[in-house]
Amino acid sequence: MSRKLVAYFSASGITAKVAENLAEAVGADLFEIAPAVRYTKDDLDWRNENSRSSIEMKDPASRPAVEAIRDNMDEYDVIFVGFPIWWYVAPTIINTFLEQYDLAGKTIIPFATSGGSGMGKTSEALKPSCPASNLLEGRVFKSNVSKAELATWADQF
Repeated sequence: MSRKLVAYFSASGITAKVAENLAEAVGADLFEIAPAVRYTKDDLDWRNENSRSSIEMKDPASRPAVEAIRDNMDEYDVIFVGFPIWWYVAPTIINTFLEQYDLAGKTIIPFATSGGSGMGKTSEALKPSCPASNLLEGRVFKSNVSKAELATWADQF
């Protein structure tokens, strides 16, 4: 069993591809953070203040339900957590994922995809969800990032 896990949430498939390439590049296990109720195109319309994603992101306490949990999280030392950047932070489903586990002593490394924004206040927003872990700053990647670049980045952890 790998001591590294790549867990990811992907609304459109872009983050999924980066996560798959990262897991392959570093020999990590892969886990999809799937919402219990999948997002529709209308749910993801950030221009509509009444869309599901807009409502969730306006409420920092929002914790969308996930479809499944990883039952062997204790086997991992390093967890890469991937997501698209929403409103300059991680979607609140990432908080849901992190809060389901005892992550004490584990290294959590966020990575994100974005059309143009950086990580923003992602680490600050995620820290309360994994307080006893070593939460690192993380990095944003473009959708076409190479496996070699992902491997070089991940090898430092």
